[in-house]
Amino acid sequence: MTAHTPPTEPFRDPRLPFAERVDDLLGRLTLDEKISLLHQFAPAVERLGIAAFRTGQEALHGVAWMGPATVFPQAVGLGATWNPELVRRVGDAVSREVRAMRAKDDRVGLNVWAPTVNLLRHPLWGRNEEGYSEDPRLTSAIATAYTRGLRGDHPVYWRTAPVLKHWLAHNNETDRATSSSSVRPRVLHEYDLRAFRATVEAGAVAGVMPAYNLVNGRPNHVSPHLREHLRTWTGQELLVCSDAGAPSNLVDAEHYFDTHEEATAAALVAGVDSFTDHGTDSSPITGRLRRALERGLLTEADVDTAVRRQLSVRFRLGEFDPREDPHEATAAFDTPEHRALAQEAAEQAIVLLKNDGLLPLAAGTRVAVVGLLADECKLDWYSGTLLHRSTPLEGLYERFGAERVEFAEGVDRIRLRTASGAFLRVPVAGDAADEVRGAEGALDPALLAGRTDLPPLTTDAAGTELALVDWGGGVLTLRAPDGRYLSVAEDGYVRAAADQPGGWVVQETFALEPHGDGHLLKHLGTGRHVCVSADGVKVADEDPEVFELVVAERGEEAVARAAARADVVVVVAGNDPHLGGRETEDRTTLRLPDHQERLLRAARAANPATVLALVSAYPYAVDPAELPAVLWTAHGGQAAGTALARVLAGDVSPAGRLPQTWYASDADLPGLLDYDVIGSRQTYLYFEGTPLFPFGHGLSYASFAYDGLTATAGEEGVRVSFSVTNTGPVTADEVAQLYGRAVDPSRPRPRRELLDHRRITLAPGATARLTFDVPLSALAFWDVARERWRVEPGAYELLAGASSEEIRLRARVTPAGEPALPRAAVTEGLAAASFDEQRGIEIVDRTKVSGDAVTPADGSSGELVYRACDFGTGVSGVTMEVAGGGTVELSLDGGPVLAVLSTAAPTAGPYDYVPLVAAVAAAGVHDVHLALRGPLRLAHVGFSG
Repeated sequence: MTAHTPPTEPFRDPRLPFAERVDDLLGRLTLDEKISLLHQFAPAVERLGIAAFRTGQEALHGVAWMGPATVFPQAVGLGATWNPELVRRVGDAVSREVRAMRAKDDRVGLNVWAPTVNLLRHPLWGRNEEGYSEDPRLTSAIATAYTRGLRGDHPVYWRTAPVLKHWLAHNNETDRATSSSSVRPRVLHEYDLRAFRATVEAGAVAGVMPAYNLVNGRPNHVSPHLREHLRTWTGQELLVCSDAGAPSNLVDAEHYFDTHEEATAAALVAGVDSFTDHGTDSSPITGRLRRALERGLLTEADVDTAVRRQLSVRFRLGEFDPREDPHEATAAFDTPEHRALAQEAAEQAIVLLKNDGLLPLAAGTRVAVVGLLADECKLDWYSGTLLHRSTPLEGLYERFGAERVEFAEGVDRIRLRTASGAFLRVPVAGDAADEVRGAEGALDPALLAGRTDLPPLTTDAAGTELALVDWGGGVLTLRAPDGRYLSVAEDGYVRAAADQPGGWVVQETFALEPHGDGHLLKHLGTGRHVCVSADGVKVADEDPEVFELVVAERGEEAVARAAARADVVVVVAGNDPHLGGRETEDRTTLRLPDHQERLLRAARAANPATVLALVSAYPYAVDPAELPAVLWTAHGGQAAGTALARVLAGDVSPAGRLPQTWYASDADLPGLLDYDVIGSRQTYLYFEGTPLFPFGHGLSYASFAYDGLTATAGEEGVRVSFSVTNTGPVTADEVAQLYGRAVDPSRPRPRRELLDHRRITLAPGATARLTFDVPLSALAFWDVARERWRVEPGAYELLAGASSEEIRLRARVTPAGEPALPRAAVTEGLAAASFDEQRGIEIVDRTKVSGDAVTPADGSSGELVYRACDFGTGVSGVTMEVAGGGTVELSLDGGPVLAVLSTAAPTAGPYDYVPLVAAVAAAGVHDVHLALRGPLRLAHVGFSG
């Protein structure tokens, strides 16, 4: 044997610590080479033998965008499993497929942008499908499990490097690049940061991606929270990757900076390490960085810091140690184990919302499966291409036999007649090959072009019968008899060309606009109307065709016929993830689209034994009163239909649980841009109304008894134990949930909040004794007066049960707490944003770098309350730091106004603060009330005496 020859360069020596190797490599790079590494598509450094590197491989519920891969349930469906260990195994399978796909296609990246840990605060958010839950603890538990699976279990080398999305307080697509989320300190710490923090602290996170929006008036891409919070949670170097185009948004959309050089420098200094902008063209970003260096806006040390973070991730991925990397030979792709796991995840994600005994279906049942999603296996923007496909219809065929299953889709079958009397006709496609969107993979699927190899529509005397679906809000799709959707390509012609609606800008949607005795047909993707010309049907800005809609059959007619012939009818309703609620587009209502309501009513009228199976990316407000059974599942991936059929048949007892509140109506919802979950009583934590179905809800084919609750408080926490017994006839899973609440809090606290949970499997008659160790920190709240966490003294109630509203057992404990202290108003004053209560107030940026201020949300008036302010033996004056123009009125304990402070004239800019001084007399402890009038910003209130 010959001795191993050490590598020439220390950065290639696997015996050295990563940090030492990173520093060695960093020292060998020129400034230009280092700058080049800061773009998403970092080029190779050939003189050092360093390969090109790309940040950002989408992998939310399977490998996305790069062609066929195992497709697992949507993230919200994984959240509905309430099963971290299952989700860890899903993450493990996804990471293995990433490695296997990369071995064949080096476009596949190892820096995966997943999971999304934004909380599902508002059910109308278009990207609801991407998150796990409205609860921060459940979200962090599922996200931590997924990142552990993505990372792999090797102590040194990571299989993939997960990046969490989207930092921070991001729950709206409406004006997402310019809107600001006003997040008070308590909501920031108790809600939005909590899910990120626990996941990062678990140690399997490589970085985060800032969101497009602003928080408290400051873009997330220059957020001080990256430095003040994120990077304090772990000793590992974290890689912060910008969202696509967001660096340019700092100037172009948000107008936060005057020049791109200022903006790029500010983002880098704030903590952005990799810039995703201008696609594969790195020259705009690298040019801005070079000019920022020349102007003194950046130093080479700033560049080094960012490059070091990126290199740290690349070393952990084994890039520089191919002989040592245990994941290099990973080839597990579309394995039997992955297929079984996809089915298991889909089964565990199904939530039984209501059951009056109709389910499970008896053997030999004649089933009608109807509805727009009955024979669909829908994908979303972050899905891979299906290797296997199972629809509800196919699953029921397989389980009950095709002879016992009847199908009616429920589309409206129509022809479109032109003003000349001819009908739109879909020509025969000829020898054109079938194509599945995205099957070949694409670094950016938004750039995929529509098909132009098929003939455009024409007209003739007979025409073609089209399947019309109204997905809500007047958004229509039209499908030809061969299953292809009408679509518009870049040349403007209308063709039956798409296997499914999809794309960044969907080209398969239309709207019918009344016009005279007929309708104009508007193509929504281009905003132009359909016209008929000699060379085919196309969209144009002039001469729109006026169409008469000739209906051959309404969808409800076919549904009613099928339902009447069956023992049980299963209505499969829900959404297409590319339409009416998706990235870039929020929903406008919780209601089920009218077309699907028509089908549901027709089925129910024809056959009272109707099951509603909702397959959707978000909650709906449906009326379950006349329905004997209702289920919900997110789009369940490749095995969705098989999973649903097995649950309907009783082969699997459902045990999914709702990861977010289902509200009864739109009237229960706060404003989409209202991020104050405390003040506006949002989510199950604070909502005081009656939900349609509560957080944590889900039924079973078994029944479970809870007993024997004990709770013992110690110095470090509370130990809680209770027993769960399966009192039903079948083996089933139960999700035991433990909640807590402060019995008599001095500040608004959650009605109850999830402390822990466990999903267990029990045979009939079996009992499990569950024990939970709840740290005292789980009972704490963010004390705005002290700007830290505090456990309040007093009694706390521990609640065990099957949902947030179905509490079976209760116990009280009185752990050691820390008494409240009044605010030190004399020595510290009042930070304006650290209020206890507000009305009509928005938090904004005090400066472009750090700090918060407050302002009236509508520019006219707002009110603030600061509880228990200690003025000691007395003060005689008040000083307020303000910018802009307006008036502040000060009173104590809701009494008369004691001081009015006004600006003589508006300040030069929003960051030009001036002191306003007035006399005021106060002693002892009082609540301070401030009323703000006019468009001014208040940063701080000080008292002197």
